[in-house]
Amino acid sequence: MDPDFLNVFTQPAALHQFLTENVTAPGEKRKLIKPTSSNNPKFEELKSILIDWLNTTLKEEHIVVKSLEEDLYDGLVLHHLLENLGSLKLDVDKIALTEIKQRQKLSVILEAVAKCLQLEESQLKWSVESILSKDLLSTLHLLVAIAKHFKPNLAMPPNVQVETITIENTSRGLKTTNAVEYITESKENLEAQSKDDAFDDLFNRAPDKLDAVKKVFLQFVNQHVGKLGLNVKDIESQFADGVILLLLIGQLEGYFLNLRDFFLTPASTTEMLHNVNLALDLLTDGGLLNFSVNSEDIVNRDVKTTMRILYCLYSKYKTKET
Repeated sequence: MDPDFLNVFTQPAALHQFLTENVTAPGEKRKLIKPTSSNNPKFEELKSILIDWLNTTLKEEHIVVKSLEEDLYDGLVLHHLLENLGSLKLDVDKIALTEIKQRQKLSVILEAVAKCLQLEESQLKWSVESILSKDLLSTLHLLVAIAKHFKPNLAMPPNVQVETITIENTSRGLKTTNAVEYITESKENLEAQSKDDAFDDLFNRAPDKLDAVKKVFLQFVNQHVGKLGLNVKDIESQFADGVILLLLIGQLEGYFLNLRDFFLTPASTTEMLHNVNLALDLLTDGGLLNFSVNSEDIVNRDVKTTMRILYCLYSKYKTKET
């Protein structure tokens, strides 16, 4: 078992309780914020700012939020918040007492959030089940997204990141993966995004040119991974497991990638995330990546994120013939 897992749950009773409540069936997994992140002042500041914002916004409705996990899971606060911020009339009961009703209510609320924020399913960092299970990481992602849309001037601290541990119950036992995840964007990321508006324009205003750009990237990729006997035809799917990306970086940057360091044929999302995180680390160490990237976006086949990553390599190596 991963020793980091034991560092998080040092007491046998706590470990047993966690397994009983959260990882009960083969194939099931859960991503948690490590307790060490509570020592991060920016993380605590973000939680405090969000709670103050909720209480100020809902003051006239006599709603007081003390805990983001405990007070938002049933949908009541989210319901009032969305109606207050966006004048949205949601066709749900004000109070949902049973878990079935709460799940139904959250489903309607989160669907309205995704529609209002114009987010595709692959872009969502939360779900009905994660909010209902009082998952703090998902709740923070949801609130930050709502605040950025309805209250863009809210002074949230930039570059808030947390250490996470993903625990998966496999047929071979528990498997854990450690990662660092951003909750708010860094200043560098915001600056990089302002420079990368061409991608937003491409997707939003010139979708007819999207295929042409993909073709350029595919030619570039195949020029290099073709030496390994590989042929990439689809940007959306073939980069999701991180294998092609790692091999491409290895070819361009001259890295020798030991097969023991990554999964050549990943069999789970956890293994795919491991590959992608390794690729992002290599890009960062090589000075090719100066903005934060959520590895889950690539695994979830977010084509814009994948193309941004490919552009980092293309912009450096496009003129180099090998």
